Amino acid sequence: MRKHLTVEPDLKFIEEIRGLGGDTLKSCFQCATCSVVCTISPETNPFPRKEMIMASWGLKDNLIMSPDVWLCHNCGDCSAMCPRGARPGDVLAAIRSLAIRDFSPSKRLSDLVNDPRKLPILFLVPALLFALMAYLTHCFPQALSHGPIEGIAHSKFISTWLVDLIFVPLGMGVVTLFFLSIKKFLTAIQGNGQGKPIELKPFLKAFVPTLLEIVRHERFSQCSENREKSTAHMMVLFGFVGSFIVTLFVFTLLYVFHIHGPFSQLNPLKWLANIAGVSLVVGSTIMIFHRLKDGESVSNYRDWYLLGLVLGLGLTGMLSEITRLAGLETSSYAIYLVHLVFVFNFMAFLPVSKLAHLSYRTLAMVYAKYSKRE
Repeated sequence: MRKHLTVEPDLKFIEEIRGLGGDTLKSCFQCATCSVVCTISPETNPFPRKEMIMASWGLKDNLIMSPDVWLCHNCGDCSAMCPRGARPGDVLAAIRSLAIRDFSPSKRLSDLVNDPRKLPILFLVPALLFALMAYLTHCFPQALSHGPIEGIAHSKFISTWLVDLIFVPLGMGVVTLFFLSIKKFLTAIQGNGQGKPIELKPFLKAFVPTLLEIVRHERFSQCSENREKSTAHMMVLFGFVGSFIVTLFVFTLLYVFHIHGPFSQLNPLKWLANIAGVSLVVGSTIMIFHRLKDGESVSNYRDWYLLGLVLGLGLTGMLSEITRLAGLETSSYAIYLVHLVFVFNFMAFLPVSKLAHLSYRTLAMVYAKYSKRE
């Protein structure tokens, strides 16, 4: 006897996809052009045609549990060649946004960062917090100081002790949220009906070639429609990596070797920090320019929030240093406070913002290599 499968469309999920930039979903008539023109789609069980079918039927669980959703780099080839204007790349981007929310242990946090009406709260709360830190530093300069510091130094305005008192627990919370999200994600992709159970040693072995592929941006180079996006994307990626390395070294120097800043401009850490800052500013500016130039590109609040955050991080970081070197004490301290607000937003909402795709896509690519789906 033939087994019957009851399909129950999730209409709310369909509307959520349409509301996040996938409003062209119903234009798809399953011609498979998207899967044919996609240069990074595997020959066995290719995407995004099957994802378009599942999205049209509102099969949320099937989509959320599919690693193929994350293998798409949204280069635009499929959307450019679609004869119906269904824009599969934008549909998959919307699905990834919903997947990030679904995997997050905190749905409230996800709703907070993705609601434009809550944007003033995201910036006002940390601004008041760091203003309080500045007040405490002014009231108790001896108790909160690392020692005598000459000239303009941001630690005179807001004590490094107090800044780290905020960011260290915040960082631990973010790591915990990421761990829980990724655990849920890996469990899902193994149980999607076609998943291969993960064996730790061979899975970890697949990390090295995957990371090399990401560093070289090999997938972007295979795309034709938006290949120029790879340069800006790479600049932002390396900007974040460089900033993380600098932060790690500065933290170690301060709390292990008791060496505090500000550091000389001839210090290699300064070189790396400046290069990373310039990369963030230039890379994000190019991305914004391309989005404004491309009238057909779908951009929603999540996209602009992230781009604005990256640009704000780079600009305020560079300007706080430039004004310090120029002897503009008040300006430097004010910009530094704004910079801390941007850093807070970046860290606190990393697991639920669009930038979380870095971890999900990396793991999906590792899983594809591990399960020989490529």
